[in-house]
Amino acid sequence: MTRTPDSAVRSFIDQHQAAFLADLSEWLAIPSVSADPERAGDVRRSAEWLAAKLRGTGFPVAEVWETDGLPAVFAEWPSGDPSAPTVLVYGHHDVQPAAKEDGWDTDPFTPTVVGERLYARGAADDKGQVFFHTLGVRAHLAATGRTAPAVTLKLLIEGEEESGSPHFADLVRREAERLAADVVVISDTGMWSETTPTVCTGMRGLADAQLDLYGPDTDIHSGSFGGAVPNPAQVAAELAAALHDDDRRVAIPGFYDGIVELTERERELFAELPFDEAQWLRVAKSYGTRGEAGYSTLERVWARPTAEVNGIWGGYTGPGGKTIVPSSAHLKLSFRLVAGQEVEKVREAVRTWVAEQVPEGIRYELVFPGATRPCLTPLDHPALQSTVRAMGRAFGQKILFTREGGSGPAADLQDVLGAPVLFLGISVPSDGWHSVNEKVELDLLAKGVETAAYLWGDLAENFRPGA
Repeated sequence: MTRTPDSAVRSFIDQHQAAFLADLSEWLAIPSVSADPERAGDVRRSAEWLAAKLRGTGFPVAEVWETDGLPAVFAEWPSGDPSAPTVLVYGHHDVQPAAKEDGWDTDPFTPTVVGERLYARGAADDKGQVFFHTLGVRAHLAATGRTAPAVTLKLLIEGEEESGSPHFADLVRREAERLAADVVVISDTGMWSETTPTVCTGMRGLADAQLDLYGPDTDIHSGSFGGAVPNPAQVAAELAAALHDDDRRVAIPGFYDGIVELTERERELFAELPFDEAQWLRVAKSYGTRGEAGYSTLERVWARPTAEVNGIWGGYTGPGGKTIVPSSAHLKLSFRLVAGQEVEKVREAVRTWVAEQVPEGIRYELVFPGATRPCLTPLDHPALQSTVRAMGRAFGQKILFTREGGSGPAADLQDVLGAPVLFLGISVPSDGWHSVNEKVELDLLAKGVETAAYLWGDLAENFRPGA
């Protein structure tokens, strides 16, 4: 395999950057807000625009895929080498709601370049990061003289990610045969900072729960009955307090079963990041750190499972007093999961724990509205190392490692396709995802293009499925 010439890649990107940005701006001008039913037509228009542009890029297959909600886009460009790995790139073309009156300096759907920044809703999340793959594959071909990518390249660009991906798992299962891949690349993520390029190696999963507690059939007089019957609000408070032990570990038996523990190398790599805890607290609008004993702040939010009380309510909350034993109380809980934890096993552990904790005389209902599995790619995985090398060539410096504390649809792809997940993103915290004045740094966008141009050749040379 001939190494893609760096100078040829950069020259191609420089020559075509203006046209690339013009096309991206045209796409960003489509207000594909999936959360707004009145914008459903715009989401469809966005999908059709992208499919047409991918065909123009050279993808022989580019289709709009229907779901029970809003459409996704699928594209495929086979490699000329039958032994080459197949790579599936995931992103999304829908965006968060935005309006000038929200506080934007410019119209969010009138893409505007100010200095070296492009401002628009979706500039970073996620149209910009999807679109850099179109120029990246063209640079890869031009620099190597190939007529097809070094890998079989597939794209799946969702239309409902900003609405919680309600139909995504069903779509992946339905189209699993056509989506089959040896590697999944997620381009809906970011880096540590403008000066510290990083690769994310995993995301936590999520399991939600709601616990409804019922005592008396109605609110009753606390003077006549208080202290003699169980109080649902008191039980809710006791359950919330019992979630953690004195070391802030989740106290539900079996909760930690099977988890993949942090390695010492991973802890060392996390410690290399220029983490400013005081600044992090300012971003968190908080006044102190607190969490599982024995772990740093970054380790807690990236690599440890959690249990959180998202809401607790019941009884009287109006002005003045109302001396009652309330008839009901409620808890909303969420559990962030890490690699090795199985959603159903965690749910069963929670069910057993709740049954043991709730006292006689309290009826309850425990429901689990939804869940997302965690995903993790080991540091020594050859496909991950290809990503690190490609990024290192583009940025000309050492690439560090992060994880994501949140959750996303990556695990659905990993579970159904059985492929490792790689994260390739160039967005930085200042890009303002979901906020006013969302932007993307143009120099970093070009680095994303360059990374993609190098990645396909590196994967073809260094990663063989099943090896």
